[in-house]
Amino acid sequence: MIMDFLKKIPAGIMIVPMFISSFLNTFFPDVMQIGSFTTAIFTSSGLVAIIGVQLFCLGTQLQLKEMVSVVRRGGVLLISKFIIGAIIGIVVGKFFGATGLLGITSLAVISSVTNSNGSIYLALMESYGDEVDQSTFSLLTLNDGPFFTLIALGASGMAVIPFKALLAVVIPLFIGLVLGNLDKKVADFLKPGCGMLIPFVGFTVGGGINLINIVKGGISGILLGLIALFVGGAFILLCDKFINRRPGYAAWAVSTTAGNAIAVPAAVALIDPSWSQYVGVATSQVAAATVVTAILAPIVTDYWAKKYGCPKYPLKNQNF
Repeated sequence: MIMDFLKKIPAGIMIVPMFISSFLNTFFPDVMQIGSFTTAIFTSSGLVAIIGVQLFCLGTQLQLKEMVSVVRRGGVLLISKFIIGAIIGIVVGKFFGATGLLGITSLAVISSVTNSNGSIYLALMESYGDEVDQSTFSLLTLNDGPFFTLIALGASGMAVIPFKALLAVVIPLFIGLVLGNLDKKVADFLKPGCGMLIPFVGFTVGGGINLINIVKGGISGILLGLIALFVGGAFILLCDKFINRRPGYAAWAVSTTAGNAIAVPAAVALIDPSWSQYVGVATSQVAAATVVTAILAPIVTDYWAKKYGCPKYPLKNQNF
């Protein structure tokens, strides 16, 4: 009965746990902070570990011959998301100044649109994509932070992408890939782990979301979320369809705002103090965009995947 209910909701196996956790985090924040295993599993404290295990399991499912596809698909999604975020933010900043348009600061625009929620993307690709789609997660983690935001703001000389951080993301995937290619029994054994961990990803992601931030961000924050999803998503969709030759479901799945993006305005201000006066409003707007895209992206991805096809719901005569 529970599973039947979850299947009726787009990406429900992740979205429902996410909402339960975010509700508790917003209104009863002490409930899940009891400590030990409870806090580790049901709050944002366990996100890194759970995603790491999921990446390891995904790696075992990836064959070496598919690596070129991983880099190509993920690269197109990563670069196109950065380009559209930079364009929108720079245009807003140039014509309307740092204070932005309709109350949306250029700092918030770039922080929001260039950063994607990898956890949601990974969960959606488990529901609609294939192993290659899922494995592109490792590339997409590059935009989860202030680096591309700084580059878009013209501060690339001060932004050093930490190679060790990238390496740390790739290692679980790589070890899984090696083991899965050496012994298919390992791949078969760990395959259920890819889907089994999705509800826990939902719990941990929700544990870092405060629903009140939608109110704090106001109309401008909600509008920012819509821009990130529909304006950014439309551009990424075009790139995914015409460069990757894919149906586009992955483009909508990546058109979210990362939870970590909430901290990007403050990180930018630490490096370039001229942005300090805009940190407060930009942070609340990005927080609202994070929640808005987390709600809408799974719905749009579900609609697109079923209408235009995907590995899990192929159309007639459509091969993947």
